Amino acid sequence: MDPALAETVDFLRTRCRQRPALGLILGTGLGVYADSFRDRISIPYGSIPRFPRPTVAGHPGNLVMGSVMGISCIALQGRVHLYEGYSMQDIAFPVRLLGRLGISRLIVTNAAGGLNPDFRPGDLMVIEDHINMMGSNPLIGTEPEEPEVRFPDMSDAYDCGMREIALETARRCSMHLQKGIYVGVPGPSYETPAEIRMFRTLGADAIGMSTVPEVIAAVGMGVRVLGLSCITNMAAGTGGGKITHSEVLETTERARKRLHSLLDGILDAVGCQAGGPGGG
Repeated sequence: MDPALAETVDFLRTRCRQRPALGLILGTGLGVYADSFRDRISIPYGSIPRFPRPTVAGHPGNLVMGSVMGISCIALQGRVHLYEGYSMQDIAFPVRLLGRLGISRLIVTNAAGGLNPDFRPGDLMVIEDHINMMGSNPLIGTEPEEPEVRFPDMSDAYDCGMREIALETARRCSMHLQKGIYVGVPGPSYETPAEIRMFRTLGADAIGMSTVPEVIAAVGMGVRVLGLSCITNMAAGTGGGKITHSEVLETTERARKRLHSLLDGILDAVGCQAGGPGGG
C-alpha cells in the first residue's frame, strides 16, 4: 500500500474499530447530514495525516464515523477540488482511504448547475452517468495495488441497483427525483453560454466541479456508487440571472430536508437488502 495511504488508514483504525459498510461524500452545503449519525466520532481533516483540506465555503472538512439506519457509515463533510490546486490523485485520496477501510458502497452528493430546461433550482437528480471534461484521470500513475485495477469498466459506474433504490425511495416518499447525466469540469469560473450549449449538445443534464474523480477511483476499487446532485441554479444562457456561490449555498439549504429524507430512505433500503444492520 502507498505509505501515505497506509499511515492514514492506521490512524483511523486506531480511532474506530468498526468496519464501515457504506461511505458518503457530502458536497457543498450538504455536510450537515452526518451530524445526525448515532455514536458519531468526528475528526477534522486537519488532524488526519496526509488528508487534503478544503478551502471553500460549504465544506466543513470533517470525517465522521457512526451509524445510520443500523448501517455502519463513514462520511466526508466536504471535499477538495481541482480548482483549489489539488491533483486528481489528491481528490481521489479520501475515496481510496474509504475503500481501504472496507466500504462496499459509496453515495456521492454534490451541488450542480442545471442544463436540462425541465430542471429547476432545488431539484434533486440521481446521476445516471457522467462525462469527464476535467482533462485528466485519477488512475493515471504507477500500477495500482489490490483492490484497485488499472482499467476499470465504466459502463455501470453509477450502479443500476443503487439508482433503482433511490428512485423507489423517492416514489415511496412522493418525492420527485430527476434523472440525468452529470458533466464534470475543472472550474472555478462558471461556464460561458457557448460552453453550456456544447455540453447540452453532448447530452449533459447537470454540470459541476467535482464527483467525477471520486467515482472513477471508487469504481476502480469495485465499490458500488450512487450519485445525487442538488440542482442549485440554472446554468449560464438558460434564462437565469448571474450565478454566485452564495446562491448555491442558499439553494442547498432549502433542499436539505428533502435530501436528508431521501438519504434516510436509501440507507434503510440498503440495510434491508444487505440483510440487516451493518450489512455490506
